[in-house]
Amino acid sequence: MRIALALAAALALAACDSNEQVGGIEAPAPHALAPTNLAAFFDCLREHSATIVSAHRGGAGPGYAENAIPTFEHTLSLAPAFMEVDIARTRDGQLVLMHDDTVDRTTDGHGAVSSLTAAQFVALTLKDNDGQALDGHPPTLRDALEWADGKTVLALDVKRGVSYEDTARAVEAAHAMGRVMFVTYSVDGAARMHRVAPDAMLFVTIHSAGDLATLERRGVDLTHVVAWTGTDEPNSGLNAALARRGVEVEFGTLGGRDSWDARFDRAHGDQYAQFAEAGLQVIATGRPAEAVRDLDAHDGASGYSALQCVRAH
Repeated sequence: MRIALALAAALALAACDSNEQVGGIEAPAPHALAPTNLAAFFDCLREHSATIVSAHRGGAGPGYAENAIPTFEHTLSLAPAFMEVDIARTRDGQLVLMHDDTVDRTTDGHGAVSSLTAAQFVALTLKDNDGQALDGHPPTLRDALEWADGKTVLALDVKRGVSYEDTARAVEAAHAMGRVMFVTYSVDGAARMHRVAPDAMLFVTIHSAGDLATLERRGVDLTHVVAWTGTDEPNSGLNAALARRGVEVEFGTLGGRDSWDARFDRAHGDQYAQFAEAGLQVIATGRPAEAVRDLDAHDGASGYSALQCVRAH
Protein backbone atom coordinates (compact mmCIF):
# COMPACT_ATOMS: atom_id res chain seq x y z
CA MET A 1 0.00 0.00 0.00
CA ARG A 2 1.25 3.49 -0.79
CA ILE A 3 2.19 5.34 2.38
CA ALA A 4 2.01 9.02 1.44
CA LEU A 5 -1.63 9.51 2.49
CA ALA A 6 -1.05 7.98 5.89
CA LEU A 7 2.00 10.15 6.40
CA ALA A 8 0.18 13.33 5.42
CA ALA A 9 -2.13 13.01 8.42
CA ALA A 10 0.75 12.23 10.74
CA LEU A 11 2.70 15.23 9.54
CA ALA A 12 -0.28 17.53 9.96
CA LEU A 13 -0.81 16.41 13.54
CA ALA A 14 2.87 16.83 14.33
CA ALA A 15 2.89 20.35 12.94
CA CYS A 16 0.04 21.35 15.24
CA ASP A 17 1.65 20.01 18.41
CA SER A 18 4.39 22.32 19.67
CA ASN A 19 5.30 19.81 22.37
CA GLU A 20 6.47 17.37 19.65
CA GLN A 21 8.98 19.71 18.05
CA VAL A 22 12.44 18.31 17.34
CA GLY A 23 15.08 20.04 19.48
CA GLY A 24 18.82 20.42 18.97
CA ILE A 25 20.98 17.39 18.38
CA GLU A 26 23.65 16.62 20.92
CA ALA A 27 26.78 15.60 19.04
CA PRO A 28 28.13 12.22 20.14
CA ALA A 29 31.67 11.05 19.55
CA PRO A 30 32.47 10.74 15.83
CA HIS A 31 31.01 7.62 14.22
CA ALA A 32 32.52 5.57 11.43
CA LEU A 33 30.41 3.75 8.86
CA ALA A 34 33.05 1.87 6.91
CA PRO A 35 32.25 -1.81 6.29
CA THR A 36 35.06 -3.77 4.70
CA ASN A 37 32.83 -5.94 2.48
CA LEU A 38 30.10 -3.81 0.90
CA ALA A 39 28.19 -6.62 -0.82
CA ALA A 40 27.97 -8.63 2.42
CA PHE A 41 27.14 -5.49 4.38
CA PHE A 42 24.14 -4.70 2.17
CA ASP A 43 22.98 -8.32 2.37
CA CYS A 44 23.10 -8.01 6.16
CA LEU A 45 21.04 -4.81 6.09
CA ARG A 46 18.37 -6.47 3.94
CA GLU A 47 18.28 -9.68 5.96
CA HIS A 48 17.96 -7.81 9.27
CA SER A 49 15.60 -5.05 8.05
CA ALA A 50 18.19 -2.41 8.93
CA THR A 51 18.62 0.98 7.26
CA ILE A 52 21.58 3.31 6.84
CA VAL A 53 21.71 6.96 5.83
CA SER A 54 23.58 8.54 2.92
CA ALA A 55 24.32 12.24 3.42
CA HIS A 56 23.44 14.18 0.27
CA ARG A 57 26.52 16.15 -0.84
CA GLY A 58 28.03 15.22 2.50
CA GLY A 59 25.37 16.81 4.72
CA ALA A 60 25.80 20.51 3.94
CA GLY A 61 24.17 23.08 6.24
CA PRO A 62 24.74 26.53 7.74
CA GLY A 63 28.49 26.93 8.19
CA TYR A 64 29.24 23.77 6.21
CA ALA A 65 29.73 23.63 2.44
CA GLU A 66 28.58 20.80 0.24
CA ASN A 67 31.19 18.36 -1.09
CA ALA A 68 33.74 19.42 1.53
CA ILE A 69 35.84 17.38 3.95
CA PRO A 70 35.07 19.60 7.01
CA THR A 71 31.40 18.96 6.28
CA PHE A 72 31.94 15.20 6.14
CA GLU A 73 33.74 15.37 9.48
CA HIS A 74 30.88 17.39 10.97
CA THR A 75 28.30 14.91 9.69
CA LEU A 76 30.19 11.97 11.18
CA SER A 77 30.44 13.82 14.49
CA LEU A 78 26.64 13.70 14.59
CA ALA A 79 25.81 10.32 13.09
CA PRO A 80 27.21 7.39 11.08
CA ALA A 81 26.51 7.91 7.38
CA PHE A 82 27.75 7.30 3.87
CA MET A 83 28.73 10.46 1.96
CA GLU A 84 27.24 11.13 -1.47
CA VAL A 85 29.63 13.36 -3.43
CA ASP A 86 29.80 14.83 -6.93
CA ILE A 87 32.75 14.35 -9.28
CA ALA A 88 33.89 17.03 -11.75
CA ARG A 89 37.03 17.43 -13.90
CA THR A 90 39.46 20.33 -14.07
CA ARG A 91 41.16 21.71 -17.16
CA ASP A 92 44.27 19.64 -16.50
CA GLY A 93 42.31 16.42 -16.06
CA GLN A 94 42.18 16.16 -12.27
CA LEU A 95 39.00 14.84 -10.62
CA VAL A 96 37.58 17.08 -7.92
CA LEU A 97 34.42 17.37 -5.79
CA MET A 98 31.88 19.83 -7.22
CA HIS A 99 28.20 19.51 -8.06
CA ASP A 100 27.71 22.42 -10.45
CA ASP A 101 29.37 22.98 -13.81
CA THR A 102 30.70 26.26 -12.39
CA VAL A 103 32.30 27.15 -9.06
CA ASP A 104 30.28 30.36 -8.56
CA ARG A 105 27.62 29.09 -6.16
CA THR A 106 29.78 27.19 -3.67
CA THR A 107 33.12 29.06 -3.76
CA ASP A 108 34.49 32.59 -4.06
CA GLY A 109 35.59 31.80 -7.60
CA HIS A 110 33.95 32.24 -10.99
CA GLY A 111 33.67 30.19 -14.15
CA ALA A 112 33.50 26.58 -15.18
CA VAL A 113 35.31 23.87 -13.25
CA SER A 114 36.67 22.69 -16.59
CA SER A 115 38.34 26.08 -17.15
CA LEU A 116 40.43 25.86 -13.95
CA THR A 117 43.55 23.90 -13.20
CA ALA A 118 43.51 21.68 -10.14
CA ALA A 119 45.84 24.11 -8.35
CA GLN A 120 43.44 26.99 -9.05
CA PHE A 121 40.46 24.89 -7.97
CA VAL A 122 41.82 23.81 -4.58
CA ALA A 123 42.92 27.39 -3.82
CA LEU A 124 39.30 28.61 -3.89
CA THR A 125 37.47 29.44 -0.67
CA LEU A 126 34.29 27.48 0.02
CA LYS A 127 30.89 29.02 0.73
CA ASP A 128 27.89 27.42 2.43
CA ASN A 129 24.44 27.39 0.85
CA ASP A 130 23.69 30.81 2.38
CA GLY A 131 26.71 32.31 0.64
CA GLN A 132 28.81 32.60 3.80
CA ALA A 133 32.55 32.31 3.15
CA LEU A 134 34.16 29.48 5.11
CA ASP A 135 37.64 28.59 6.27
CA GLY A 136 38.12 25.74 3.82
CA HIS A 137 38.84 24.77 0.23
CA PRO A 138 37.22 22.37 -2.24
CA PRO A 139 38.97 18.98 -2.34
CA THR A 140 40.19 16.71 -5.04
CA LEU A 141 38.68 13.24 -5.32
CA ARG A 142 42.01 11.79 -4.14
CA ASP A 143 41.87 14.01 -1.02
CA ALA A 144 38.37 12.76 -0.24
CA LEU A 145 39.24 9.10 -0.84
CA GLU A 146 42.25 9.32 1.45
CA TRP A 147 40.25 11.09 4.15
CA ALA A 148 37.38 8.56 3.97
CA ASP A 149 39.56 5.48 4.50
CA GLY A 150 38.30 3.76 7.66
CA LYS A 151 35.66 6.45 8.25
CA THR A 152 32.92 6.15 5.65
CA VAL A 153 31.93 5.06 2.14
CA LEU A 154 31.78 7.62 -0.66
CA ALA A 155 28.91 7.38 -3.15
CA LEU A 156 30.37 8.89 -6.33
CA ASP A 157 27.96 10.83 -8.55
CA VAL A 158 29.90 11.26 -11.81
CA LYS A 159 28.90 14.53 -13.47
CA ARG A 160 28.93 15.72 -17.08
CA GLY A 161 32.34 15.77 -18.70
CA VAL A 162 33.70 13.02 -16.45
CA SER A 163 33.99 9.44 -17.64
CA TYR A 164 33.41 6.28 -15.66
CA GLU A 165 36.76 5.10 -16.93
CA ASP A 166 38.67 8.06 -15.48
CA THR A 167 36.80 7.83 -12.19
CA ALA A 168 37.45 4.10 -11.86
CA ARG A 169 41.15 4.64 -12.57
CA ALA A 170 41.34 7.31 -9.87
CA VAL A 171 39.57 5.06 -7.36
CA GLU A 172 41.83 2.13 -8.18
CA ALA A 173 44.94 4.32 -7.88
CA ALA A 174 43.81 5.21 -4.35
CA HIS A 175 43.20 1.51 -3.56
CA ALA A 176 39.59 2.47 -2.75
CA MET A 177 37.40 0.31 -5.02
CA GLY A 178 36.11 -1.68 -2.05
CA ARG A 179 34.96 1.41 -0.17
CA VAL A 180 33.05 3.44 -2.75
CA MET A 181 29.72 3.19 -4.57
CA PHE A 182 29.18 4.45 -8.12
CA VAL A 183 25.92 6.25 -8.88
CA THR A 184 24.42 5.30 -12.25
CA TYR A 185 21.19 6.66 -13.68
CA SER A 186 20.20 3.92 -16.10
CA VAL A 187 20.60 0.27 -16.93
CA ASP A 188 22.92 1.31 -19.77
CA GLY A 189 25.04 3.34 -17.36
CA ALA A 190 25.20 0.46 -14.90
CA ALA A 191 26.25 -1.98 -17.63
CA ARG A 192 28.98 0.37 -18.80
CA MET A 193 30.25 0.94 -15.25
CA HIS A 194 30.26 -2.81 -14.65
CA ARG A 195 32.38 -3.34 -17.77
CA VAL A 196 34.82 -0.68 -16.59
CA ALA A 197 35.05 -1.98 -13.02
CA PRO A 198 33.44 -5.43 -12.53
CA ASP A 199 34.03 -5.39 -8.78
CA ALA A 200 32.42 -1.98 -8.22
CA MET A 201 29.27 -1.56 -6.13
CA LEU A 202 26.56 0.35 -8.00
CA PHE A 203 23.55 2.46 -7.17
CA VAL A 204 21.29 1.89 -10.19
CA THR A 205 18.03 3.65 -11.04
CA ILE A 206 15.38 0.92 -11.10
CA HIS A 207 11.80 1.48 -12.25
CA SER A 208 10.51 -2.10 -12.03
CA ALA A 209 11.69 -5.56 -11.08
CA GLY A 210 11.95 -6.26 -14.82
CA ASP A 211 14.99 -3.96 -14.94
CA LEU A 212 16.88 -6.64 -13.02
CA ALA A 213 16.49 -9.11 -15.89
CA THR A 214 17.86 -6.47 -18.25
CA LEU A 215 20.84 -5.90 -15.98
CA GLU A 216 21.54 -9.62 -15.87
CA ARG A 217 21.36 -9.89 -19.67
CA ARG A 218 23.89 -7.05 -19.81
CA GLY A 219 26.21 -9.02 -17.55
CA VAL A 220 25.77 -6.98 -14.36
CA ASP A 221 26.23 -8.91 -11.11
CA LEU A 222 23.10 -8.22 -9.04
CA THR A 223 25.01 -8.82 -5.80
CA HIS A 224 26.78 -5.55 -6.63
CA VAL A 225 23.56 -3.58 -7.22
CA VAL A 226 21.58 -1.35 -4.86
CA ALA A 227 18.39 -0.04 -6.49
CA TRP A 228 17.72 3.70 -6.47
CA THR A 229 13.92 4.08 -6.50
CA GLY A 230 13.48 7.85 -6.57
CA THR A 231 12.14 10.52 -4.26
CA ASP A 232 8.34 10.46 -4.73
CA GLU A 233 7.45 7.91 -2.06
CA PRO A 234 8.65 4.44 -1.05
CA ASN A 235 7.05 1.65 -3.10
CA SER A 236 6.75 -1.32 -0.75
CA GLY A 237 5.59 -3.65 -3.53
CA LEU A 238 8.61 -2.91 -5.71
CA ASN A 239 10.92 -3.05 -2.69
CA ALA A 240 9.63 -6.51 -1.77
CA ALA A 241 10.07 -7.75 -5.33
CA LEU A 242 13.65 -6.48 -5.37
CA ALA A 243 14.35 -8.07 -1.99
CA ARG A 244 13.20 -11.43 -3.32
CA ARG A 245 15.94 -11.11 -5.93
CA GLY A 246 18.49 -10.21 -3.27
CA VAL A 247 18.68 -6.55 -4.33
CA GLU A 248 18.71 -3.77 -1.74
CA VAL A 249 16.85 -0.47 -2.06
CA GLU A 250 17.81 3.20 -1.71
CA PHE A 251 15.19 5.97 -1.55
CA GLY A 252 15.76 9.74 -1.38
CA THR A 253 14.00 12.15 0.96
CA LEU A 254 16.28 14.92 -0.30
CA GLY A 255 15.44 17.85 -2.54
CA GLY A 256 13.88 21.31 -2.35
CA ARG A 257 10.91 22.74 -0.50
CA ASP A 258 8.62 19.94 -1.64
CA SER A 259 10.97 17.14 -0.57
CA TRP A 260 10.21 14.81 2.30
CA ASP A 261 13.15 16.30 4.19
CA ALA A 262 11.56 19.74 3.98
CA ARG A 263 8.11 18.43 4.93
CA PHE A 264 9.47 16.62 7.98
CA ASP A 265 11.36 19.73 9.04
CA ARG A 266 8.32 22.01 8.66
CA ALA A 267 6.10 19.55 10.51
CA HIS A 268 8.61 19.06 13.36
CA GLY A 269 7.98 15.34 12.98
CA ASP A 270 10.45 12.98 11.32
CA GLN A 271 9.15 9.85 9.59
CA TYR A 272 12.38 8.26 8.33
CA ALA A 273 11.80 5.08 10.35
CA GLN A 274 8.28 4.75 8.94
CA PHE A 275 9.68 5.07 5.44
CA ALA A 276 12.32 2.45 6.24
CA GLU A 277 9.58 -0.03 7.12
CA ALA A 278 8.59 -0.01 3.44
CA GLY A 279 11.75 -2.04 2.79
CA LEU A 280 14.57 0.48 2.50
CA GLN A 281 18.20 -0.30 3.19
CA VAL A 282 19.44 3.24 2.40
CA ILE A 283 17.81 6.64 2.84
CA ALA A 284 19.57 9.45 0.98
CA THR A 285 18.88 12.68 2.84
CA GLY A 286 20.03 16.21 3.41
CA ARG A 287 19.24 15.73 7.11
CA PRO A 288 21.49 12.80 8.04
CA ALA A 289 21.62 13.44 11.80
CA GLU A 290 17.85 13.71 12.10
CA ALA A 291 17.33 10.61 9.97
CA VAL A 292 19.73 8.49 12.02
CA ARG A 293 18.20 9.74 15.26
CA ASP A 294 14.70 8.74 14.11
CA LEU A 295 15.88 5.33 12.91
CA ASP A 296 17.79 4.76 16.15
CA ALA A 297 14.77 5.70 18.27
CA HIS A 298 12.67 3.06 16.51
CA ASP A 299 15.29 0.30 16.71
CA GLY A 300 14.57 -0.38 20.38
CA ALA A 301 16.91 -1.17 23.24
CA SER A 302 19.50 -2.80 20.98
CA GLY A 303 20.29 0.60 19.42
CA TYR A 304 20.87 1.57 15.82
CA SER A 305 20.66 -1.85 14.17
CA ALA A 306 22.65 -0.95 11.05
CA LEU A 307 25.81 -0.77 13.16
CA GLN A 308 25.52 -4.47 13.88
CA CYS A 309 26.04 -5.10 10.17
CA VAL A 310 29.10 -2.84 10.19
CA ARG A 311 30.64 -4.85 13.02
CA ALA A 312 29.88 -8.09 11.15
CA HIS A 313 31.33 -6.86 7.85
